[in-house]
This record gives sequence, C-alpha cells and structure tokens, in this order.
Amino acid sequence: MIILGLIASPALSDDWPQWRGIHRDAKIDEPGLMKTLPTGHLERKWQVELGAGYSGPTIVDGRVYVTDRGLDDSPEEIERVLCFDAENGDLVWQHTYPAVYGEIGYRAGPRASVTVHEGLALSVGTAGHFICFDAKTGDIRWQHDLAPEYSIRMPIWGIATSPLVHDGNVIQVVAGAGDACVVAFDLATGKERWRSIDEKAGYSSPILIQQAGQDVVVCWTGESVTGLDPRTGQVHWTIPMLPRNMPIGIPTPVVQDDLLFVSSFYDGSMLIRFDPNQLTAEKVWHRVGIDEKNTDALHCMISNPIIKGDYIYGTDSYGELRCLDIKTGDRVWEDTTAVPRARWATIHTIRDGQREIMQNDQGELIFATLTPEGFQEHSRTKLLDPTRKQLNRRGGVTWSHPAIANGYIFARNDQELICASLKEPADTP
Repeated sequence: MIILGLIASPALSDDWPQWRGIHRDAKIDEPGLMKTLPTGHLERKWQVELGAGYSGPTIVDGRVYVTDRGLDDSPEEIERVLCFDAENGDLVWQHTYPAVYGEIGYRAGPRASVTVHEGLALSVGTAGHFICFDAKTGDIRWQHDLAPEYSIRMPIWGIATSPLVHDGNVIQVVAGAGDACVVAFDLATGKERWRSIDEKAGYSSPILIQQAGQDVVVCWTGESVTGLDPRTGQVHWTIPMLPRNMPIGIPTPVVQDDLLFVSSFYDGSMLIRFDPNQLTAEKVWHRVGIDEKNTDALHCMISNPIIKGDYIYGTDSYGELRCLDIKTGDRVWEDTTAVPRARWATIHTIRDGQREIMQNDQGELIFATLTPEGFQEHSRTKLLDPTRKQLNRRGGVTWSHPAIANGYIFARNDQELICASLKEPADTP
C-alpha cells in the first residue's frame, strides 16, 4: 500500500529549499493534494511558539528553517535562526545573535527566508548578519557582518533578499557602497568571489534565467533590472527603473518564456523581453499610475504576481486582485473578494498545476483558479490568525509567505509556526 501510494503521487516528495520554492517561482505540481478545503479551519498537525518575523519557512530533508526576532521575554535587539523537525515540530537547533536595527523601519524581525543547499543553511538578517550553518547541527561554517564590511547603504526596511546559490557561489544583495550592491561569496569558505552594480538596493530576491545557452542572474535593485553573469558578476544588460519616491520593489521577478515582469507599489509595472539567443534585453512596456490609489496596470506591494499564458495576475496596492493583458498591461478584470481592502493588503499565491493556492493577509487559505474570465474561488478556510507586530493596524496581518512541501503547508505569524496537511484523505474516492 505504501509503495503504491508513492508511485501514484511522486511529486509529494518535493521540498521547499529556498525563497518561493525549488525554482523561486512558487510553483508546485502535487496531484495528491486535497481538492476542497474544509469548512471553518484547516486541522493542524503541529504548532510551535515563535517570535515575530516576516521571513517564510524553508523545508529540506525533514527539517523546517525559519528566523525571528526572539520571543516576547527575549532582549529586543536579537535575531534567531531556528531549525525544527518537520514531522513533529521539535526544536533541532537554534542560533541567537545580537541584531541592532538602528533606523530600520518595521522592526518585527528578519525578512529573508533561509536558503538550504547541499547540507548548508544560509541566513541573512535585517541588519546584514550573514551566516552559513551546517544544516543538520547548526554549527557555523562562516559568517559576515555585512554592514561594516561593505559600508551598507541600508534600505529603509533593511536587508530583505534571500541568498541565491549557483555553482559554488552564494549571490546576495548586500546593498554595499560603490559597486557592492550585489556580492557573490564562495559557498564553502565565505570568501568574496565578485561584486557588482553601483546602485541602491531594493528588497527583491535575485533569480536565475536561461539566456543564450547560459545561466543569467537577474537582480531587481532600487534603480534597475539587471542581468549578470553568475560566475563573474559581469553586467550583460540593464533596464533602468528609477524610483519616483524611494526604492520599494519587493516582489520577485516572474518569468515566462522570454518575458520578465516586475511590479512595485509606487512605480507600477514593467515588462521586459530578454533575447533568448544573445545577452541583451529590452523594455516592452512600463505603466505607472498617478499615485498609490489611482494606479495603472498593477502596483504590487508584498504580493508576488504570476504569469499564466497571455495574462498577468497580481494584487494591487490596496488589495485589488487584477488580471492584465500581458501584451499591453491593460486591465482585463478586478476582484475585491480575495482579501479585505486595505493599504498594502497582501495575497501570497502558489501555483499548483492550473489552480492557485492563496494565503491572504488575514490568515485565510483559498483554493482558486485565475483565468481571463475572472477569479474563481473554489473553497476557503482559516489557516492561522493575523497578529499585530508585523503591522499594528487593521487587526494585524500575516505577511510571511507560506511553504508547501511533501503534502503539508507550513506557515507562521508573530506567535507561532504551524504545519497542516493538504493531502487528500485516504478514504476520498
């Protein structure tokens, strides 16, 4: 029976090893997941106490990695990196270190998800504490205090980007002075390999694309979208995207075929086409509204947009779920039922085949399908409660991105980390 179950649902063995999953695209394909969410709330497998933090969990080899600002009775100016057993929530190891935020705004903990790669766990804190751990034991392999080492031009909300591993390098948005906006470190030793881009940093994590037969790392900084050689840091192409008010690009760039899309709260949306045969790129369109309420196309804050076929779907500045025509950026439809309207209202979206698994900022889990015809909600349930440390208004929020691994969803707020099964019950026909 167990062997037959594994053969029927091989995708249920997938981990979630870094920010937004295996390929940083928040895509899974798990045919063994339930089709309909239960009424009321989703039953938990376990929950553990956790402090405040914006970082989403990472799951690898039966362990869950997450960061926080410490518990309520902890000294204020610390951060923690924690590792739990994915089966029962037992604490495996933790590391605590001083983390003075200074003038950094929104002080409720670390932003970046832990990246786990080949037995190493890489964590970066809000103030720039960059640590490489042995993923099993929590022993420190190497570490950097990026702020003094690189004379960081600290973003208003601190360091938020998750480490990206490529061919023995760890690529990190450091926000350093001069040409050290982005820096690559040797994965084994922590020694600097290269530095690149003399620009202010943003909050968007870098991704890898395939272009002209090679890997290209795409970094959306506070001033441009740039394609780099991940081995050397050489700039292949750059598309300016200067901020009107301040750097505020948070969502990760999304890609389909030769198109790359970014969206910002103040600065609207830009579609870029990168040449598949040579290392060049061009802007297709850039649309910006009058202000944060009178938006054009899509002005995302924390929510990450997605591309499906000829359409872009995303959550606008005040929670308006929208569909855009990818060719022009024209709005096809708008829906206001997925999350209550509010400034910075958020929906995290994971694609599971042709359907979407969505967590809104009120802690509701939604099964839906996004099509050019509209937002088709299938079922909705309570996952966890909003809390007030991440945002102390409108009853609180759940801004941290959930993770789905091996048939379970892992999510957190300012008080707890939870695990709940999404597997179809065994007695379901």
